[in-house]
Amino acid sequence: MMVIPAIDLRGGRCVRLIQGDRAHELLYSDDPVAVARHWAGQGARWLHVVDLDGAFAGRPVQLDLIRAIAAATSLPVQVGGGFRTSADLAAGFHAGASRIILGTAAPALAAEATRLGDRVVASVDVKDGQVTEQGWTVQTGREPTAAARSLIEMGFSRLIYTDARRDGTLEGIDAEAVRHFAREVGVPVIAAGGIASEADLAALASTGVEGVIVGRALYEGRIDLRAAARFDGAPC
Repeated sequence: MMVIPAIDLRGGRCVRLIQGDRAHELLYSDDPVAVARHWAGQGARWLHVVDLDGAFAGRPVQLDLIRAIAAATSLPVQVGGGFRTSADLAAGFHAGASRIILGTAAPALAAEATRLGDRVVASVDVKDGQVTEQGWTVQTGREPTAAARSLIEMGFSRLIYTDARRDGTLEGIDAEAVRHFAREVGVPVIAAGGIASEADLAALASTGVEGVIVGRALYEGRIDLRAAARFDGAPC
């Protein structure tokens, strides 16, 4: 199970939002490129970069900064935030993304999933047991595994499962919800949302997920990335 550092971008800075709320922002660095180099030096094998401005705008906004981050290390970078059209995908790959995360727009870009295969991943964002969209502001009423199966039928071969209610809170993870999701969908899953400690990593390692995205717990020293390498297994 790979531990993937998160670099969330807002206004050119590295931040974390609590539960995706713009009013609750934690600033960690004015230099996201230096942050990328830091995590590379700590042994990361992937980086998870989210253009928060793009997520709220509905289109990629910080492509120049994403390009600089991708060029700063030799690590592959998965990028999300506002990618909703084929042109957005092309721009993201041109900026250096190895993989692009699709949320709200995933069904509309199902043909791209078939064409691009592992270079796109669909995110299933969950709040209070149902899928949430549009920057986690709209509850859809859909059950997560049912939504995931639809995405798999469309051609997506890898999913990100995010507990939106726990994201950025350091509340800890709901390992049983993740376990159920991973078992039911039957494709590689990367988990995120609320991870606060190595105990959370140990719990997630037993769920069958191939990776976990960690943000605040890394930035605040609750998890040491080098020590977390003991959980590393099959590559993402």
